[in-house]
Amino acid sequence: MRLGRRLHAAIFSAALAAAALAGCSSSSSSSSADSADSATSTTVAVQSAKDVLAADKTVHSAAATDSSTAVAITLSGSSATSSGAGVQVDGSTVTISAAGTYRISGTLTGQIVVDAKDATVVLILDGAHITSSTTAAIAATAADQLDVVLADGSTNTLTDATSYAEDADVNAALFSAGDLTVTGGGALTVNGRGNDAITSKDGLLITAGTITVVAKDDGIRGKDYLVISGGTVTVAAGGDGLKADNADNADDADEGFIAISGGTVTVTSGGDGADAASDLVLTGGTVQVTAGGGSAAGKPAGDTSAKGLKSGVITVLEGGTATVDAADDALHSNGVVRLSGATVTAASGDDGVHADQTLQIDSGKLTVTKSDEGIESANILVKGGITAITSSDDGLNASGDSADSGDQGGGPGGGPGGGEEVGDFTAVISGGTLIINAEGDGLDSNGTATITGGTVVVNGPTQGGNGALDVNGTFTISGGVLVAAGSSGMAVAPGTDSAQGWLSATLGSTVAAGTTLQVTDSSGKLLATFVTSKDMQNIVYSSAQITSGSTYSVYSGGTASGSSTGGLAASGSLGKATKLATVTAGDAPAGGGFGRGGR
Repeated sequence: MRLGRRLHAAIFSAALAAAALAGCSSSSSSSSADSADSATSTTVAVQSAKDVLAADKTVHSAAATDSSTAVAITLSGSSATSSGAGVQVDGSTVTISAAGTYRISGTLTGQIVVDAKDATVVLILDGAHITSSTTAAIAATAADQLDVVLADGSTNTLTDATSYAEDADVNAALFSAGDLTVTGGGALTVNGRGNDAITSKDGLLITAGTITVVAKDDGIRGKDYLVISGGTVTVAAGGDGLKADNADNADDADEGFIAISGGTVTVTSGGDGADAASDLVLTGGTVQVTAGGGSAAGKPAGDTSAKGLKSGVITVLEGGTATVDAADDALHSNGVVRLSGATVTAASGDDGVHADQTLQIDSGKLTVTKSDEGIESANILVKGGITAITSSDDGLNASGDSADSGDQGGGPGGGPGGGEEVGDFTAVISGGTLIINAEGDGLDSNGTATITGGTVVVNGPTQGGNGALDVNGTFTISGGVLVAAGSSGMAVAPGTDSAQGWLSATLGSTVAAGTTLQVTDSSGKLLATFVTSKDMQNIVYSSAQITSGSTYSVYSGGTASGSSTGGLAASGSLGKATKLATVTAGDAPAGGGFGRGGR
């Protein structure tokens, strides 16, 4: 059963499940609260896309289409003609009452109704242009499955009424009470003037075609699921762009998911770009989302939700490319976000990536170009991939709500980000490359932090109220490479019980952006070359070459060469560099402290 996979996760304690964050608010353009904004009270396991989709409802398949036997329906103004036994024409309403394949062409001011209980009906749109002033353009009010096939090379248009009754069951320009498929080699424009553009009360599958959607509220909505495996889909919606929201109770736990495995999807939405009540999975294709006016609009006020890609349980980005620009969180889940192969570029008016429970990065590439806080979750695991974060506040933030974390606010120029209270939060970096450019704390955990591998480069704050590193609990390093540069007032370094050596140097004066700093051992051997990207006065460095108790020197004015990782150069030379400081590895930074974040 679907709920079973939510109940136990190896990386969580029962206490964390009880402390899961309350979800964010719903889109003001929808008539009811977005279900993906409800808090996930059970613990969600970190899973692969394959395992997530295996636990979800089985997606229907497109019906076989034999166009040679299709019944012709010719539209002509306010009427239509057809010789098919399953077709009835009553004024401007065409009703299809039998299973089969129907080819529709011409222009109609009226409606096509599919009333064929438990049947599969295929509509081939071949130059069909349908406009209704009272209801949906096409409404399958009774059918097991409706397939809309866009004839190769054809152009088709569906336009509905400008308004619906609040309790209307049929409330989209293209509506199906059963499963709905859109496919074919033609083009379809859907104008949802009164509410949604395309809606299925069951599952919705898009496999091909050029589909352009304009909607007053939600663009494309599959209540049980929305699956896109191909085609070119463009959505402009006043509400949510893509939506799947049928997860109201335990019996619906395998529904309400969005899965994209191919095609090109472009969404511009007033609300969320994609809102999945349960799971959101990307394994292929290209997705571009602008939500709520984008990051330049700033975080929306009140109960408005304008997130980019949002899920109620788990988001897995395992392949494909996603570019998200959102007024709210660019990526958001009430449970888990896992990045494991996709290429993601995110800009946000709030968090770049937010997961209430766990954020895990295994592979792929994540670039947060703009954010308040870059990546945020109660538990952050960086195991691989390339992650680059730019933030106006904290870069990496392992925390929860203020009641659980002891977070006293802070922000650029404010007080320390976490105070002294140690919450049940973790940041674990075991591989990959993590580059942070933060104006608040760079790498911040309101609980513990552990580095066992990978490369971590932090270009931290210039103001003294924050630090490149800020850890309330234990902070240890046993492998990998760490470079953290920032202001000196809140400087923090790993704990003295770390298995790998580290040094912290607070320099006599501020070092300007663009300065080449270098670390040497007592014999003069060059160990590291780092080019500052902003003004700084404290640097923390750790690698396998550092031995606790030994002395090391920091120089300025040498040269950097080779590739650069966030300013950490592959090589360099001292030349006529000037010595700025000599420190002993393992000594606490001046003005700061060890891993508990003590200042």
